[in-house]
Amino acid sequence: MKSTLKKLLPFAVVGVISGATTVGALQYFGHSSNNGDQSYFTTAAPNTSFAGMNTGAVGDDFVKAAKTTVPAVVTIKNYQSRTASRASEQDLFDFFFGDPFGGRGQQRQKQQQAPDNMPSGMGSGVIISPDGYIISNNHVVAGANKLEVVLSNKKSYIATLVGTDPNTDISLLKIEEKGLPYLNFANSDNIDVGQWVLAVGNPLGLNSTVTAGIVSAKGRGIGILGSQGKATNPIESFIQTDAAINPGNSGGALVNTNGELIGINSAIQSTTGYYQGYGFAVPSNLARKIVEDIKKFGIVQRGFLGVQSLDLSNDQLVTSYNKQFKTNLKVGSGIYVTGFGENSGAEDAGLKKGDVITKVDNYDITDFADLSMSIGSKRPGDKVQVTYSRNGKEATTTVTLRDQKGGTSTRTKADLTVTEKIGAEFDPLTERFKTEYGLNSGVVAKNVSEGSEMAKIGIVDNYIIIEVNGKPVNSQKDVEKILEKYQGNVQVKFVDDYGRIYTKGFKMP
Repeated sequence: MKSTLKKLLPFAVVGVISGATTVGALQYFGHSSNNGDQSYFTTAAPNTSFAGMNTGAVGDDFVKAAKTTVPAVVTIKNYQSRTASRASEQDLFDFFFGDPFGGRGQQRQKQQQAPDNMPSGMGSGVIISPDGYIISNNHVVAGANKLEVVLSNKKSYIATLVGTDPNTDISLLKIEEKGLPYLNFANSDNIDVGQWVLAVGNPLGLNSTVTAGIVSAKGRGIGILGSQGKATNPIESFIQTDAAINPGNSGGALVNTNGELIGINSAIQSTTGYYQGYGFAVPSNLARKIVEDIKKFGIVQRGFLGVQSLDLSNDQLVTSYNKQFKTNLKVGSGIYVTGFGENSGAEDAGLKKGDVITKVDNYDITDFADLSMSIGSKRPGDKVQVTYSRNGKEATTTVTLRDQKGGTSTRTKADLTVTEKIGAEFDPLTERFKTEYGLNSGVVAKNVSEGSEMAKIGIVDNYIIIEVNGKPVNSQKDVEKILEKYQGNVQVKFVDDYGRIYTKGFKMP
């Protein structure tokens, strides 16, 4: 017996030491630093701290955050006409979450069109003001001819779509009500990898679902917005989290343990279309800027550096560039300037081809997601300090950002062109095409914007517009001439991919 005890004693001692070390380490690392988030509406308490893994208060923190968040998260039901839903051949679910039906998503949608009194899609939204402003995703509201908002207390409202931005996948809605519960925007720049977060939404038809996880990464670009062809200048700098997010969570809240909004849940990375470990949210700072623009100006104010660029952190892009241009660029950090656009503020400020952008203001630029976030959250006329490397030497210059037309001032809806107002551009049909298809007139729609007036009546890229307000059109100038200074209902006669002719209308914005 004594012999046996002697043999077991070393293991017992190791176990005790190991346990003591673990407890000590947990207690040591449990003291998290104070990360006071700057709320958009109110200032967060300066002694705010995030829950450590070992704290007994974690459950309480989650309960408090959930109680704050759940009443402010809503269900959004997207109703579309049959022709409008045809405009999105793959539905929103397939676009953002994959096709769990093994490639049969398109066939499924054609065979199972939702009745007119049933929503075509459902998502989530977050109330951000007591008078009924709601933030959500652009893809949640895209193509809708009616949007219904259902609160956590089951009250239902018909919402007005104030505006959308496909480039950030953000939309702003409004319901007529007062005294609503709402969430404050926190400063998403203050979040840390490893920080506890909660995702709140309505996944898979399950209302008011709360899941917990941590921030897995920041500044993540996954290429989902640009790959759809609807975002002309996408901004992707997602917060990555392992909190469980599923179809229906889109547009819902990602909050810290104080119940403050740090992101809008947008997408998951999955091979099945369901949660497999990672979700992505639009940072609250970017989302806040977008809804402020929409509310104040009616459109998003977007500033541009005016550079053509190469992401040096992307080894495949660098390899391809070296092969094409016979260069010997090294994979690393920063944005390599390959050229300039027209009316470039960066070129006017002294930047040259071959410079490597490493910082904008105090924001380190390691990849394209960093650059798009730092610049995309600015407006035309804003000045930024751009730090760059040229021939191994670092320099800094001040760049005045411009819009895509070279302007440095903000614009309103009244300043928009006809094509910007209706959300599409047009190419003329060739005479040969007209002859072959028996058409006397027509233009081809291109760059149709999500949520635009043209998109709402079911027009997508490559549809043919025959007449506008009963008048034949053969060029973009014809469309602009008919609708310039026009107010009232617009009638559009168009042909779809199958040669079917429709006549639809909208009110000129």
